[in-house]
Amino acid sequence: MEIIETSIPGLLIIKPQVFEDDRGYFFESYNRQKFLQAGIAVDFVQDNESKSQKGVLRGLHFQRPPFAQGKLVRVMKGSVLDVAVDLRKGSPTYGKWESIILSDSNKFMYWIPAGLAHGFLTLEDGTVFFYKCTNIYNKDSEGSIRWNDPDLNIDWKWEDEPILSAKDKVAPFFREFDSPFVFEP
Repeated sequence: MEIIETSIPGLLIIKPQVFEDDRGYFFESYNRQKFLQAGIAVDFVQDNESKSQKGVLRGLHFQRPPFAQGKLVRVMKGSVLDVAVDLRKGSPTYGKWESIILSDSNKFMYWIPAGLAHGFLTLEDGTVFFYKCTNIYNKDSEGSIRWNDPDLNIDWKWEDEPILSAKDKVAPFFREFDSPFVFEP
């Protein structure tokens, strides 16, 4: 398992070691000991899965404390452009974003620590997205930032209008957001 740091502190790309032969493939999608060695000392308490058609954009979502969530995300079928935005006050990358293509062929994972907003755009029909969370979902703690916020200026690498939920269409803009998250180096 290879763990790669990004420009956002704590946001990590995880490349599993994949063993393939004529029967198919095998890889560890989670190994507590290896995550601890990489400094990811968390307990996962909830798994989520979604299936989406091509062009669906989900996000940018987060959970406010005390229900803030770290997420380990990956694609089981299809592909997505996955985006994380730093919402932690005091972070050297506050308001900055990173993106990566996650797919069933590259099998990469993204570790998104609590305090980052998360969203993804599906690039193929029937995309199945999976994530492990460090806290349970709490409706009263959910929050979001507008996917096309002009201050964030995220390059979704998509020409067409994405398919959005009613909630995501009217999410607040970043400049309206008073972050409850604090950066802890």
